Amino acid sequence: MPTLCRECLTKFSDPPAGRRCPACGRPALLSHPELFSLSIAHMDCDAFYASVEKRDNPDLRDKPVIIGGGDRGVVSTACYIARIRGVRSAMPAFQARKLCPDGVFLPPRMEAYATVSRQVRTMMDELTPKVEPLSLDEAFMDLAGTERLHGVPPAVMLARLVKRMKDELGITGSIGLSHNKYLAKVASDLDKPRGYSIIGKGETADFLAGKPVRLIWGIGPAGQQSLEKAGVRTFDDLLRWEKEDLVARFGSMGERLYHLARGEDYRRVSANDPVKSISKETTLSKDSSNIDLLDGHLWRLSEQVADRAKAKNYAGRVVTLKLKRANFSALTRRVTLPGATQLSDRIYRTSRALFDQVVDEGPFRLIGVGISDLVSAEGADQFADLLDPDAGQREKVERASDAIRARFGKDAIRKGRSLN
Repeated sequence: MPTLCRECLTKFSDPPAGRRCPACGRPALLSHPELFSLSIAHMDCDAFYASVEKRDNPDLRDKPVIIGGGDRGVVSTACYIARIRGVRSAMPAFQARKLCPDGVFLPPRMEAYATVSRQVRTMMDELTPKVEPLSLDEAFMDLAGTERLHGVPPAVMLARLVKRMKDELGITGSIGLSHNKYLAKVASDLDKPRGYSIIGKGETADFLAGKPVRLIWGIGPAGQQSLEKAGVRTFDDLLRWEKEDLVARFGSMGERLYHLARGEDYRRVSANDPVKSISKETTLSKDSSNIDLLDGHLWRLSEQVADRAKAKNYAGRVVTLKLKRANFSALTRRVTLPGATQLSDRIYRTSRALFDQVVDEGPFRLIGVGISDLVSAEGADQFADLLDPDAGQREKVERASDAIRARFGKDAIRKGRSLN
C-alpha cells in the first residue's frame, strides 16, 4: 500500500513496520490505496486568526485565545484550547466568557491575517494554477496533471505545502484529499488540527454509509430540520429516495442531495469565480439609537468597503444597508444606482439615505454596509447626479485623499465624521 512520511516526504511502496518513518524516525506515516492517484484537495488553516496571534505573540501560546467578541459581539474564531472548553465561531461573546472565563479576547487584525493569507496563496499557486479560495484561510486545489512538472504526486506536494506553512509562516493547516470537491472538504475536517485525511473512490460508499446529513456542506440548521421532517437523517435515508421525489420535495437542492448521497460532485475547481459582493459590518458595544454615533460607523464602513473595492478594481451598482435590532431581528435595505461606484462618499451618502428611512426602528446592535452587482472599476462613477452638483468635486477630493494615504499611511488624512 502506498505510504508517505509527512515530515521528511519519503515515499514507500508498502507501509514500513511500526508507526515511525524509518528515514526520519517521526510518527508521521500516511498510507492509503489511492494515496498517489487522487488530485482534488481542500486545505484549511487551523484556527487561522488565533494561530497568527499566537505566532506574533509567543506569550499566548498556551492560552485560550478568542478572536472577536468584544462586549456585545460574536466570536470570529477560537484556538483549539478554547474550543475544548466549548467556544465556537459565531457564538455570542457573553456565552464564550462563561465557558472560558480565562480566555484572552483579542480584536481581529484583518490586515495581518490578509498578509499571511496572501503568503499561503502564493505557495498554493506555485503548485497549481487551479486554486479556488473560499476565504482567507481555506481553498480548493486541483493538482491533476502537475506530477510531471513537480516530479512527485499531488499527495507529496500537499504534504510539502503544509510543511512550508509551518516552517516559513509559523501556522499549520489540515489537508483533505479526494476525487471531488465535496469529499475533499469533508476529509479536511476529519482530523484537525494538522490533519491529512483521504477519501478514495473505492471507499466512498462505505464512508458515507450511516453518516448524518449535517455532513453535507451548506446544510444549516433550517435545512436539517426540513430534512428531518421528511424522515431524512442519514445518507442511508437519502439513498432510499428517487431523484424525482427529492426534487419535488426540496426543489433544486433535491438533485444536489441525490448526487451527494452517492458521493458525486461534478463541480470543477475554479480559480476565477467572480467576487459577488464587498461588505463590512460592526457589532456595537451597546445598543444605540444615537444618530451621530451610527453615522460615524456608516462612514467608516463605507470607507472600508470603498478601499477594498479600489484595491480589487471593482465597483458596485447596488448599495446595501444591514442593521440588526436589539432583539436580534435583521433589517436590510438596498438601492440600485444609475451606475457603478467605488467611492466611499457615494456609498456613504446612499447608505445614509437608506438609514434615514428606518432610523426610528432602533436601537440597533449591528450595522453593516456593502456593494454588490460588481463590475470592473473602469468607467465607474461617471454618472451625473443632477440633485448633487458637488459630487464631482468631492470625488476629486477623495481621489486626492487616496493618493495621500497610499503614500503616507491610512491614518495620514481622515474625515471629521469618522471620529464620531
